[in-house]
Amino acid sequence: MYYGEKKIENPIRWAMVGGGKGSQIGYIHRSAALRDFNFALVAGAFDIDPERGKAFGKELHVAKDRCYPDYKTMFAEEAKREDGIQAVSVATPNGTHFEITKAALLAGLHVVCEKPLCFTTEEAEELEALAEKQKKVVGVTYGYAGHQMIQEARKLIEKGMLGKIRIVNMQFSHGFHNVAVEKNTASTKWRVDPKVAGPSYVLGDVGTHPLYLSEVMLPDMKIRRLMCSRQSFVESRAPLEDNAMTIMEYDNGAVGYVWSSCVNCGSMHGQKVRVIGEKASLEWWDERPNQLTYEVQGEPVRVLERGMDYLDDSSCTEDRIGAGHPEGLFEAWSNLYSRFAQAMDAADKGKKADFWYPDVHAGAEGVRWVENCVRSADHGAAWVDYR
Repeated sequence: MYYGEKKIENPIRWAMVGGGKGSQIGYIHRSAALRDFNFALVAGAFDIDPERGKAFGKELHVAKDRCYPDYKTMFAEEAKREDGIQAVSVATPNGTHFEITKAALLAGLHVVCEKPLCFTTEEAEELEALAEKQKKVVGVTYGYAGHQMIQEARKLIEKGMLGKIRIVNMQFSHGFHNVAVEKNTASTKWRVDPKVAGPSYVLGDVGTHPLYLSEVMLPDMKIRRLMCSRQSFVESRAPLEDNAMTIMEYDNGAVGYVWSSCVNCGSMHGQKVRVIGEKASLEWWDERPNQLTYEVQGEPVRVLERGMDYLDDSSCTEDRIGAGHPEGLFEAWSNLYSRFAQAMDAADKGKKADFWYPDVHAGAEGVRWVENCVRSADHGAAWVDYR
């Protein structure tokens, strides 16, 4: 159980690029980072419009002279200060992630970046190498991974409770974009523009979320090859897809399936991960994030609840309230930001974190997966070796 005690000696001086007024995810970044006093928001380049960004920074209690017109100015000016920023979160459209993250690392800053980290594996490998060289942490906001029952799933599999893994069935398929909502919604419009969004829409936007959860649950399983079929049911979105089916073969003989979609009419969210072994199965659904279903063939279904004594101890360390009270996505993000802070603090002391979190390597793997899916789809849903 977490009672709010400090995890690091001093809060990390932190800034944001993007995440301004009207941002879909800016507020959850700030809420998560600031909740446990691991970060202090001291600067920002919050908006592409400098005046609008300054006005919003004032509303966030950021000093006027530390509300900057752009990230380049912010990095340069903050480097001159004894109390300059130590870390930055990147909450901007996809096409800017690589350049901003690279610039931040070169400026000696830790980074928390929205996914995708970048557009190509070459760029991802460059960021991996640069983070290693600079000895800086890059965290990626796969926010659902902060739910405690993801850790419980990992431990059950690690303990052999499912036996040999046979099938991993994943989906993130909502229905909110079943028509061309981007015509009237700016926050969606850029997501279907290849110049800004990159080589995919739903594969990268939603599909990588359950993929990362499966990687947390099954850290030793590696994809050997895959095939992907993608569609643009709203024709104006082509060449970017609004629906995709991906089949994967793993190096241990297991198979995986990922359904990525924003045209699943009637579905509010539809993110699930089901892991099927030779002895039992488990399933996590993000609309019931405090529960994990554990099913043994021929026995009654068990619904494991967050916060209970029968869980592994490691699954309860980030509980913020006892069992019987629901925790949600804001708590999950807070858990991740707490891990980011502890990893950054360890790095500054010349150490490496001894716990998992969505790091630069996880971000690179998401980019690699999307790239392989697009390569397969563009070759008529052909099987391709994973590279």
